[in-house]
Amino acid sequence: MKIAFIGLGIMGRPMALNLLKAGHDVTVWARRAESMAPLAEAGAKIAASAAEAVGGAEVAISMVADAPDVEQVMLGENGVAAGAEAAGRRDLVAVDMSTIAPSAAKAIGEKLAARGVDFLDAPVSGGDVGAIAGTLSIMVGGSEAGFAKARPAFEAMGKTVVHVGASGAGQITKACNQILTGVHVMATAEAFSLARRAGVDPYKVREALMGGSAYSRILENHGKRMLDGNFKPGFKAWMHQKDLNIVMKSAHELGLCLPSTAATAQMFNALVGAGYGEDDSVRALTLLETLSGSN
Repeated sequence: MKIAFIGLGIMGRPMALNLLKAGHDVTVWARRAESMAPLAEAGAKIAASAAEAVGGAEVAISMVADAPDVEQVMLGENGVAAGAEAAGRRDLVAVDMSTIAPSAAKAIGEKLAARGVDFLDAPVSGGDVGAIAGTLSIMVGGSEAGFAKARPAFEAMGKTVVHVGASGAGQITKACNQILTGVHVMATAEAFSLARRAGVDPYKVREALMGGSAYSRILENHGKRMLDGNFKPGFKAWMHQKDLNIVMKSAHELGLCLPSTAATAQMFNALVGAGYGEDDSVRALTLLETLSGSN
């Protein structure tokens, strides 16, 4: 399959590499030329713009930071829709794998449809580890036909690929994911903070909890990095803050009470405000211990 891939950050770069490894013909574009170099070395074609990347592509994928970036990449002067129009294509499937507000995904999808481009919102879970391993969970909203066409690309990047519903449903599913991961990261940090203050070895606490009903991948993976002080970003704190703000905005639009998520969102606001935004979200333990006078 001929695929255009736009956005080559912590997640996008390994995802594009896995498309190449699966044998797809990949053309990439990113704002920074240095981001494209590893892809060129791996055999990808390099484009001068998102519009040029689309060229003869059957599927165009974006993996960028937030809704304004998606809007620009998809609908801007040198974006995906412009490239499809210039190439005379009416069969392009555009896929955004970023995490943005469900309402924004729906609006972008409507604008692309008006320009003859089918749109899927397909956010992912699994972090940089899953992106590298090709084991991401991919949650897709949009048309059945678009999903069927893009599925070979999804299967090259993810282990769990689910078409969850119409446009915007992928982003709602990701919002649910971020509730669970955000609250659980903070809960794990709270558990370790309690253990340390009580004089109990948190490594031993984690070992014990791993064998019981409290086990989770967050406890296993994030918990280990918390205790090791490994704050190298697999998922930056500011991005988790952004995602939880999306959740709370969606809850407000729906008139929905999400108290645990609201408290967690405030803690991530504090984490970013304390200067830890570029670190991994496991910095939550540092924040809690600072607030408690333990650090």
